[in-house]
Amino acid sequence: MLAELTQKEGEILLWIQNNVRNDLLTPIVKGITYLGEVGWFWILLCIVFTAWKKYRPIGVTCSASLAISFVINFILKLLFARTRPYEAIEGLTRLVGKQSDYSFPSGHTSASMAVSVVMLMLLPKRYGVPAFVIGVLVSLSRLYVGVHYPTDVLCAAVIAVTVAVCCVRFYKKKINSEH
Repeated sequence: MLAELTQKEGEILLWIQNNVRNDLLTPIVKGITYLGEVGWFWILLCIVFTAWKKYRPIGVTCSASLAISFVINFILKLLFARTRPYEAIEGLTRLVGKQSDYSFPSGHTSASMAVSVVMLMLLPKRYGVPAFVIGVLVSLSRLYVGVHYPTDVLCAAVIAVTVAVCCVRFYKKKINSEH
């Protein structure tokens, strides 16, 4: 069953490569995927929110979500040790540098969803919605550039969203107990 799933995922990635990739979109998607590189963009947002007194509780909540998601992601990468799709699927070419870790789950997706979902839930829509859209785009970009299987991205998103929701619930419970 796992072999069949991997084959289907390979077909999806090859379809993206052959039907979606183009010279206009590629530099844009590569720029989007860069936002998730080592989580720098999301870490920076956490620092900015934490440094700004008004948004410090949100910054701490974003940071907690990011940290917990990172730990879970790290452990799962070691447990599953999934080969990158460009190393396993004949004809698939990656559009970014060779990745130094395992494929499952996607770290870019994990970081992006862990922070953007907290922002979506706790900030006004004019900030939360764009953050969430960026998080989703970073996640999808990993398929476009050929470095993750769809299940790498999907599972990372489910885990990170779950962690983010739990962190927000904890934050709201703490705020309510203080009042």
